[in-house]
Amino acid sequence: MKKLFLSLAVAALTLSACSGKKQESAKQTNDSEQPIVYVTREITPQSLVKIYNALGRKAEGRVAVKISTGESEKTGYLRPDFIKPLLDEVSGTIVECNTAYHGARFYTEDHWNAIKERGFMDIANVDIMDADGDMRIPVKDTTHIKYNLVGTHMQDYDFMINLAHYKGHQMGGFGGVLKNASIGVASRSGKAYIHSAGYTEDPDECWNHVDNQDGFVESMAAAAQAVHDYFGNGERILYIAVMNKMSIDCDCNGNPHEPLIADYGIIASLDPVAVDQAAFDIVSKIHNDEHNNTKPLLERIEKQHGTHIMEWGEKIGLGSRSYKMVNID
Repeated sequence: MKKLFLSLAVAALTLSACSGKKQESAKQTNDSEQPIVYVTREITPQSLVKIYNALGRKAEGRVAVKISTGESEKTGYLRPDFIKPLLDEVSGTIVECNTAYHGARFYTEDHWNAIKERGFMDIANVDIMDADGDMRIPVKDTTHIKYNLVGTHMQDYDFMINLAHYKGHQMGGFGGVLKNASIGVASRSGKAYIHSAGYTEDPDECWNHVDNQDGFVESMAAAAQAVHDYFGNGERILYIAVMNKMSIDCDCNGNPHEPLIADYGIIASLDPVAVDQAAFDIVSKIHNDEHNNTKPLLERIEKQHGTHIMEWGEKIGLGSRSYKMVNID
C-alpha cells in the first residue's frame, strides 16, 4: 500500500512539473507572438536608417516612402536632410496625396510648389499619387466605408515605408502611422469619404458630415488596413514614427501650437497598431516638468476618442495593442 501511495505521489509531482512546463512554454509562445516595437532615443538621419534595418524587412522593388509634406514651413513635418539617408538606403520615392481642405496642397499644382519650396525635390523623386485621379481598393471592414480611394499611382509601387511624424491632430486626436496610412494615403476624394465615415466623396460637402467621430476614427482604421493588405497582406510594408516636435496640432495646420513635449525618439514595427499604441503609452508615461507638458495633447486625444483607432484596429485584425519594446541604442 505504501508503495502504491508513493507511486501515485511521484506521478502527481511529475504531472504537475510537466503541466508547469507546458504553461511556461505557452506563456513564452504568447510573448513571442507579440509584435516587436523597436525604439531609439536618438533622432538623427543615422538612427532613422538604423531602426529601419532593425526591422529586418528589406524594402525591395519600387519603394514608396509616405510622408507628410506639411502645410507650411512652421509645421513639424520631417525635414529633407533628416530623411535623405533612408531614401538613399532604399532608393525610395517620396509619395503624398492632395488634401481634402482648401489650402497650400489642395490642388496638384499648388502641392508641387509646396513640395519644391520644402526642398524635397532636391533629395529624391517625388510623386503626388492622386495627381492623375484615384482608384478603389477593397476594405475588409465595411462598417462605414465600402472601399478605400487611393491615388492611381499607388499601383506603381511594390513596397511602402510608412514614415510618420507623431503629433496631435485636430480631428483624430493624434496623427501617427495609422493616420498616415489612412487619410494620408487616401486621395482627395478618399479623404472626404473617410472623414465623413462613408457619407460622401465630395471634399467640399464632407465637412458638413463630420459629426460621427467614432465612425471617422473607425473608417481610418479600415482604410489603413486596406493599404496594409494592398502591400502583400502586410508583407511589403513597414511603419516608423518619429516622436519630435509633438505639437497638439497636425502638420496639416499651417499655424500649429508650439510643441510642449520634449523630443523623445523614433519607434518602428511591422505592426501599425502596435506603433501607435506604443507612442501613446510613451506620451502617457512622460513625467511633466519644466520640459514637458503632456496634458494638452492627452486631453485632445481623449476628447476626439483618439485611442479608439487602436481599439478598432485590433478588433478588425489590423494589429495588436500588446507589444514588446526593444531598445536598439
